Amino acid sequence: MTLSIRKVAVLGAGTMGHGIAQVCAQAGCEVALRDVAEGALAKGIAGVEKSLDRLVEKGKLDAAERKRVLAAITPTTQLADAVRDADVVIEAIPERIEWKLETFREIDASAPPHALLGTNTSSLSVTEIAGAVRDPSRVVGLHFFNPVPVMELVEIVRGIRTSEASLDGARALVTKLGKKPIVVRDFPGFATSRLGVAIGAEAIRMLEQGVASAEDIDTAMKLGYRHPMGPLELTDLVGLDVRLAILEHLHREVGEQFRPPALLRQMVRAGKLGRKSGEGFYVYAKS
Repeated sequence: MTLSIRKVAVLGAGTMGHGIAQVCAQAGCEVALRDVAEGALAKGIAGVEKSLDRLVEKGKLDAAERKRVLAAITPTTQLADAVRDADVVIEAIPERIEWKLETFREIDASAPPHALLGTNTSSLSVTEIAGAVRDPSRVVGLHFFNPVPVMELVEIVRGIRTSEASLDGARALVTKLGKKPIVVRDFPGFATSRLGVAIGAEAIRMLEQGVASAEDIDTAMKLGYRHPMGPLELTDLVGLDVRLAILEHLHREVGEQFRPPALLRQMVRAGKLGRKSGEGFYVYAKS
């Protein structure tokens, strides 16, 4: 598949969505960033600005390039406008299968027939999501990692009906963005989520059982296994509610080894969701 990638539509302006929009714009693409609410869009653009400012401060980006990247991103609340002339559409909305199916039905009604359609799911079935469009062969999983501008990996997930041409197009996109692709089969949790949540869940169980403190568990993985972040720190970054939803899905689909720890459920019920709420396994200063 020779995919000309001029315009990318990113649906969802949250942490993942605005990060994906940023890297696409930095790679020279025209980007439409869509969310359902003006406030969410404003917050997303502010997130891009903050990320670019950090790059400028570190000397990795100059002021002119910062201006160009921001100018390449057009915010909109209209899905049809965002996808109408897109070469690639990347859905990055919350992990709710019914929301994703409805979004892909809307994409199918307005996106051009040549467009590659990607879902930034970390655990849901790409095959099921692809069933919402008339041509499921052009749907792939594009699992980016947080923070998107920093993390090198993109997990490309091949659904049962994903074509070789779509896989080639996905590889071309990921390479254009300066990322490293891996290709995995559409199986619950794929490769990365399955491994990541298994480590995170066991770390939570260890904390629950009093094996060690959160700080010492994280230090063990950082210094003993050279992980850049400890599993509890990473859970705070991802969001305890997000981790819980993934574990619940894998528990249903794969088996008992993914049963969510009781401590995780308790913390989510208490509103301790990690960095986004100001408290998880650690307490964070309000920005």
